[in-house]
Amino acid sequence: MVVLFTRYPLMNIDDEYNSDLKKLLPNLNEQQRRLFLAFEAKRLGYGGVSKISKISDVSRVTITNGIKELQSLNIKPISAITETQDQRIRKAGAGRRNITAVQPGIKDALERIIDESTFGNPQSLLKWTTKSLRNLEEEMQRQGFYIKYRKIGYLLKEMGYSLQQNQKMNQVGKEHPDRDEQFRYISKRANVFVSAGLPVISIDCKKKENIGNFKNNGAEYSKKGEPLKVLDHDFPLPELGKAVPYGIYDIATNEGFVNVGISSDTAQFAVNSIRNWWNEMGKQRYPEKKELLITADGGDSNGSRNRLWKYELQKFANENNLKISVSHFPPGTSKWNKIEHRLFSQITKNWRGRPLESLEIIVELIAATTTNSGLTVQCIADKNEYLTGIKIADDEFSAINLYGDKFHPDWNYTIIPQNL
Repeated sequence: MVVLFTRYPLMNIDDEYNSDLKKLLPNLNEQQRRLFLAFEAKRLGYGGVSKISKISDVSRVTITNGIKELQSLNIKPISAITETQDQRIRKAGAGRRNITAVQPGIKDALERIIDESTFGNPQSLLKWTTKSLRNLEEEMQRQGFYIKYRKIGYLLKEMGYSLQQNQKMNQVGKEHPDRDEQFRYISKRANVFVSAGLPVISIDCKKKENIGNFKNNGAEYSKKGEPLKVLDHDFPLPELGKAVPYGIYDIATNEGFVNVGISSDTAQFAVNSIRNWWNEMGKQRYPEKKELLITADGGDSNGSRNRLWKYELQKFANENNLKISVSHFPPGTSKWNKIEHRLFSQITKNWRGRPLESLEIIVELIAATTTNSGLTVQCIADKNEYLTGIKIADDEFSAINLYGDKFHPDWNYTIIPQNL
């Protein structure tokens, strides 16, 4: 009997451990494998059986049996085994037959059920149910196969399936023919600015959040049986309203700024958010710089067709003697805006499971957002009221010092201060 010892310290289960374990196990016979995994599970302590079962793909029952063997058998040291000893563990032909041999076609049947092409098939009992292991078990047994849900899990893993969340990738509507070229244009333009030490910011408005003791997605640790109690509905409270976080992400410095409003997401609010960033952070980061590049989505308050957006940018350019260049992402591609995954996603992680009970709490939670890559965030509250429906007349719009680029001037343009 052989017991193998590992060089890994207690509870140090990492990628290297997983990799080495998968290389080792195929070189052990069944009894060695069972005893080795049992030893590792015991060494890990509480929860060790589950951890080792998960990373080795060996059932908990097998590992538990191995632990019983370790406790009852007289295990021979490695030195006691010679090359001439019979290493056979079972008699020839012994052992349970593979389920695919006992029930031919079981994998094909399972794949037909799982495959998305069967969705909506009126003959399937899973037409409107989730494809959980227990529902799959019922459907497989209905089709004449005897298999338990745990075995279905092993088969699915063996067939290359895993649990997958929906991913937002399919664009609504027809893809713009210049979509990829615009991405390259934005990248090239941003690299030119960054190389020259000029600011490049990614901007967007995060979704509005109800202020109050509402449920916030995610979970936080608390004493067992004592969850944080929140309101049983998600209707906005008129006396508290909603928070409107508008973000500015500095691509070169990995710094974020969020202007949290309580009014509407208008072009005036968007430009005032940029103005607040410039006054609070931009001037200090880029002293004496007179150019700014903004990357933004193509719609809403900072949209490429929004007249008020360009009108307010002209006022901001005049105030600070700044030459402002803007590049918009093509329609339907806002998820590639860097602020989405560099700033907003981190804010969402930081306040998960925390009710946003007041504007002050929201500001504090956003300002406390950090990452291992060095992200820092500054946040302020903006209690101004922004009116909707403001129109810019033709003569006001024509007075803007607006110069479109050669490539897609509707998406790429520059606003120059009128006092130059």
